[in-house]
Amino acid sequence: MEATVSAAPLVAVTDRARDKIREIFGREPRGPDVGVRLGVVGGGCSGLSYRIDFDALKDGDHVLDLGGGVRAIIDLKSAVYLKDSVLDFGDGLDGKGFVFKNPNATNTCGCGESFSP
Repeated sequence: MEATVSAAPLVAVTDRARDKIREIFGREPRGPDVGVRLGVVGGGCSGLSYRIDFDALKDGDHVLDLGGGVRAIIDLKSAVYLKDSVLDFGDGLDGKGFVFKNPNATNTCGCGESFSP
């Protein structure tokens, strides 16, 4: 399987997000080619929605090593929309969950789960 490992990651992952991903990943054993897929899919009130789930590595994916045997994988199409983004995890009064801070988003919905480029 051919993957691209960039010197500078496409997406920065904060320590809080990295720790939470490792925690979730560690709850069940996963295969050696499985990682946390960060992606963008069509839908949502602003046109595109963020996607985070477990998936197998595919040809052409960008790989970001999160340490501890965990990696984030990003497909080529999503890489265009996620380049230079930051993935964070919040657990404060204003909500709990993963949040993308995306400089490529020109418009976002009120809940922050969808955007338009």
